[in-house]
Amino acid sequence: MRSHARAVVIGGGVGGGAILYWLARLGWTDIVMVERARVTSGSTFHSAGLVGQLRSALSLTRMMMNSVDLYRNLGAEVGLETGWHEVGSLRLASSPERMEELTRQAGWAKTFGLPLELVSAEEAQRLFPPMSTEGVVGAAYLPTDGYIDPSQLTFALVEGARRRGAEICEDTRVTGIDVAGGAVRGVVTDRGRIETELVVNAGGMFATEIGRLAGVNVPIIPMAHEYLITKPSGLRLDMPTMRDPSLLVYFRPESGGLVMGGYERDPAPWGMDGIPPDFNGKLLEEDWDRFEPLMQNAIVRVPSLRDAQVVKLVNGPEAFTPDGEFILGPSEVRGLWVAAGFCAHGLAGAGGMGRLVAEWIVDGRPDLDAWEMDSRRFGRHYVSREYTLARTREVYSTYYDVKYPGHERSAGRPLRLSPAYPRLKELGAAFGEKSGWERANWFEPNAALGDESLRPRGWAGRLWSPAIEAEHRACRESAAVFDFTSFAKIEIRGGGAPAFLEQLCDNQVARGVGRLTYTQMLNKDGGIECDFTVTRLADKRFRIVTGTAFGRHDLSWIQEHAPADGSVEVEDVTSAYACIGLWGPAAREILQSLTPVDVSNAAFPYMSARELPVGSVPCLALRVTYVGELGWELYCPAEFGLRLWDTLWEAGAAHRLVAGGYKAVDSLRLEKGYRVWGSDIGPEVDPYQAGLGFCVKLDKGEFTGRAALLEKRDAPAETRLACLVLDEPRSVALGSEPVREGGEIVGRVTSGGYGYAVGQSIAYAFVPAALKTGTAVELEIFGTWVPGRVSEEPLYDPRGMRIRS
Repeated sequence: MRSHARAVVIGGGVGGGAILYWLARLGWTDIVMVERARVTSGSTFHSAGLVGQLRSALSLTRMMMNSVDLYRNLGAEVGLETGWHEVGSLRLASSPERMEELTRQAGWAKTFGLPLELVSAEEAQRLFPPMSTEGVVGAAYLPTDGYIDPSQLTFALVEGARRRGAEICEDTRVTGIDVAGGAVRGVVTDRGRIETELVVNAGGMFATEIGRLAGVNVPIIPMAHEYLITKPSGLRLDMPTMRDPSLLVYFRPESGGLVMGGYERDPAPWGMDGIPPDFNGKLLEEDWDRFEPLMQNAIVRVPSLRDAQVVKLVNGPEAFTPDGEFILGPSEVRGLWVAAGFCAHGLAGAGGMGRLVAEWIVDGRPDLDAWEMDSRRFGRHYVSREYTLARTREVYSTYYDVKYPGHERSAGRPLRLSPAYPRLKELGAAFGEKSGWERANWFEPNAALGDESLRPRGWAGRLWSPAIEAEHRACRESAAVFDFTSFAKIEIRGGGAPAFLEQLCDNQVARGVGRLTYTQMLNKDGGIECDFTVTRLADKRFRIVTGTAFGRHDLSWIQEHAPADGSVEVEDVTSAYACIGLWGPAAREILQSLTPVDVSNAAFPYMSARELPVGSVPCLALRVTYVGELGWELYCPAEFGLRLWDTLWEAGAAHRLVAGGYKAVDSLRLEKGYRVWGSDIGPEVDPYQAGLGFCVKLDKGEFTGRAALLEKRDAPAETRLACLVLDEPRSVALGSEPVREGGEIVGRVTSGGYGYAVGQSIAYAFVPAALKTGTAVELEIFGTWVPGRVSEEPLYDPRGMRIRS
């Protein structure tokens, strides 16, 4: 075993094998894999092996597509069988809602470049003869899906890495990870020490245990997952895989017989008291009682299973995460990476995942937007095993459920509560949750002030209330108050803070004390890594305010680039401060009645900050907006938060003040064209492409991404983010819908909604940069092409007079 290595991959499953393979393929040959037992002896060997590509997000789908591309060619490359069978897949719809789901997915597939087609129940039966068509409305067929042998694939990946110089150390147990100064220095095993500055924790169900060696939490729960294998019965070998989500079951061909499994409503977490040290290459005992409901469901769809001879009921632990997505990327310990929590679709994603992580390591950033899988998305509350278990159990038990846009999960709630939470509850808030925070989506009593006839058609109208319109209009016409306490808040302090922030931001942020700046932080290729406001509180003190879900990501990005000389201090202060937002034409009158400080436009201009009392509450007031109206974000120490809400509420009564929720915020921001990081913009999008070129200050000096932006300014991207307006107001886009112009697919929707003040259905989409304002386009919404046009933006108050009044 080597004593030094450029990188050490811990774990010999398909995930570790894929990362090792791609690191070697990218030129890193001084690398080592350490496996506690034998390659594939964790969860990999008992995987059912289904490979499906279509996911809800473009980057996740591309990752799966990259897997299939690799599986097609890997066997020929290394001279080993991989067991890849490109037989296609069927997904059945047994209800109108399921058919709507498939229709929506067919639209996604058009934008992702997948040849998915909708077929009849009879056509599905022709492809999968043993199925019954009873109750089947239709199906989606994707001919490029398939299944693969998990062990053969892993052996081929490992062999591909070995041939390029990687070392594989089996029967080598990791006993420690040496961390000094917040960075990895080596790996300690029962066979000796390996000096290294980069470790990938690909430990599968053991990843939590491995992470703990370096003080890093990896929130996964092993779930006992079962499937059966039947004896060969003469079934066609080229049948597609098949999923019937309404019955919670899946099938695939196996040597003339079938593999059948599913996701039961009452899952069985395993290893809660620790995984036995000798649990290698083992299965759990067959649990027919737990499997019986799935078996009965499966017989409904494939009646011949009733008389089939069962070879074995496989019961093995699979690592699941609290949100059902992989955990990938760097951790808070420099040099320690995580690739775990594959949620029973590790085989589908392994090839693409290995490439993504390896490119991330080698190039410093992933080739795809990996935010939905980023290891930094989980907050400190996931250190709790109880909370992690509750969330993960819900993920498993609802694995096949229809997830309507705006769907809210219920497990582990409520957890993080704003000081104003009691008042929101009293006012009838319909709560949602983000990053553990309870947040008001809308206030149902306000529904009486809204118009039910504006309910969007189809899915967009399922999780909706007329209250959203009422809150939107109140913000535009009188005033609305919002609880924004969940906003992430990061302070940057120290003598080096001004220069540090100027180096990371594309806008000039080290302005005078009391000035606010809207800015982005970019990667070296000019892509948008962070999108937020920066307030200069003092000469050496700045506060960043960013989205609730992005705080961990942005904090990590800033910390990764902070100097090591102690000149800059970075601190997450989210929980220290409450934030109440007050906006609307009457906002100034309400605030002025509560403070002796002059809040006139001359004394307190747009994009500035002041310390002032609001009634009895000491506040930092920021004159900024995400809704497009005159107003302020009011920050106070958390213990004053409830008093601040009550003070504003009482003073606003005479001005028709309305409590507003986040659904109104989303419609308000759409009318103003304000972007959402992770949906409209992200690491693959530059500011010019996003319509944010006004933030870029190329003349301020050097900053990260500047060189790339100079090139992009002279040679712009071929696509741009554009505002689209639909001809049918109640047809609302939800995201990822295809955009067609002249009969050809030219783009995809990033976000959409209804603008209550402008009376229009609005969508933002990436389209060809040459597509001019006024160009007629069509959006496919649940199988129907809805006409629209490219519009100037913003649709509301285009000159920005209201926010500067």
